[in-house]
Amino acid sequence: MTENPSPPLWIYDTTLRDGTQREGLSVSIEDKLRIARRLDRLGVPFIEGGWPGANPKDVQFFWQLQEDPLKVAEIVAFCSTRRPNTNAADEPMLQAILAAGTRWVTIFGKSWDLHVTEGLKTSLAENLAMIRDTIEYLRANGRRVIYDAEHWFDGYKHNREYALQTLEAAATAGAEWLVLCDTNGGTLPHEISQIVQDVVKANREWVMGNGEWVMGKKQLPITNSQLPITNSQFPVPQIGIHTHNDSDTAVANALAAVMAGARMVQGTINGYGERCGNANLCSLIPNLQLKLGYSCIEENQLSKLTEASRFVSEVVNLAPDEHAPFVGRSAFAHKGGIHVSAVERNPLTYEHIQPEQIGNRRRIVISEQAGLSNVLAKARSFGIELDKQNPQARQILQRLKDLESEGYQFEAAEASFELLMREGLEKRPLFFEIKGWQVHCDLVEGKESTSALATVKVTVNDKDILEAAEGNGPVAALDAALRKALVNFYPQIGAFELTDYKVRILNGHTGTAAKTRVLVESRNSHQRWTTVGVSTNILEASYHAVVEGLEYGLLLHSQAEVALNASS
Repeated sequence: MTENPSPPLWIYDTTLRDGTQREGLSVSIEDKLRIARRLDRLGVPFIEGGWPGANPKDVQFFWQLQEDPLKVAEIVAFCSTRRPNTNAADEPMLQAILAAGTRWVTIFGKSWDLHVTEGLKTSLAENLAMIRDTIEYLRANGRRVIYDAEHWFDGYKHNREYALQTLEAAATAGAEWLVLCDTNGGTLPHEISQIVQDVVKANREWVMGNGEWVMGKKQLPITNSQLPITNSQFPVPQIGIHTHNDSDTAVANALAAVMAGARMVQGTINGYGERCGNANLCSLIPNLQLKLGYSCIEENQLSKLTEASRFVSEVVNLAPDEHAPFVGRSAFAHKGGIHVSAVERNPLTYEHIQPEQIGNRRRIVISEQAGLSNVLAKARSFGIELDKQNPQARQILQRLKDLESEGYQFEAAEASFELLMREGLEKRPLFFEIKGWQVHCDLVEGKESTSALATVKVTVNDKDILEAAEGNGPVAALDAALRKALVNFYPQIGAFELTDYKVRILNGHTGTAAKTRVLVESRNSHQRWTTVGVSTNILEASYHAVVEGLEYGLLLHSQAEVALNASS
């Protein structure tokens, strides 16, 4: 981090508007409200909520926030400039914006002369009038305005003079932020840097040439005391950046813009957005704050970033990117034995920041590449202290490598590895013992669904239990039968849920004799765990993974009870 922190940088989140344009992503009003409140707790200053009037969902969203406002963030309504050859006061969509009741409004307008003449089918002069008229109307109605210059960088490269005129039109009409948008995502960082520097210089020249407007002597419709951000904190207008990821440079472009003078960064959680997505705030915020020294959010809020990322991915029902920088599950995972040994001595050897700073954690990955250091470090993460000289540690390592040569993989199945390790140390509790199981399936041609019946024989506390259960498939039936047999002895099993089931063929060239690896993810009310099974019989592989999933859940419950009793 730099020794002399830079001025505050304003984060503007557009997950709820631009982010929802991602293919396959859909959210309800309740989803949008949950995300908005989580971003509010994260300390994001501006949250773009959507386009009121464009659809009923966004209208209701803004109405509900009027009833129960956010605590910190400014919720922002989004809209375009008025249509050509009309008056802003007569524009129905602007009435919907005013009805949304937000103090800040983001208006986007055309910067690229090509879009003006070919898209809007109007003149360049009329486009300037549309920008000016729309913003003046909103300011006259007590709104503060952020102006998003759409297709700015393409417009600048095609017709610099006109593109700058559109910004001047927005600024003289009262926009307090001029946000430069790389809408097509085709600009590279060196271009972003040069162009933003030019705009900042031009903006400075406007400031010097119009002191009355810039220095805040012009009467504003809303007094500064009513707002969290006062005009005295920065010259008006300020420059912002909005980048898309079509060239895989959205984050780099936003960083380049900030270093060139931009003071607002727009982006989305997890980089969600149309086509290839938007600039990822989960990468931008830590880079800006931890690497460049800008003040974006509070330090204690920054430590909630990983949690917020995963929360949003859960709400929008998209699997989190395990390899995402900073917040991904693998962002601080160490697999090679030499790496692990070095990290154990000093994390700086292979980590660019402390994972706890953004709410993530270091993980020691267990695989066939593991050395003894991995096993020892992994044992410590499970609360088990092992010495390098302990022969059991080397036996566990050898057992691990033998199993992985058979097709097992423990990188994504840490629960199974902990059970394996406890077994090697003779510390694996015996909650139950499977004496046998059978699965019968009824396959009827022409029917969409398949019914299955599973029978299991289980021994618990020297008592044999025989149970059967049905399911819509063999794995579901087997899982149901096991639960039915065990729940009277272990009621907590009722809270366990099988949440994911993955199958991978390991050696497909052998046809139906191929080995199958099954990963089963389970969870209770506050934890998730994954177990693995491997066999040439897919049902047997599934059986091993399901059984270990139940066993590990019982282990977690027993550990929690021990901890509770110790603290009471």
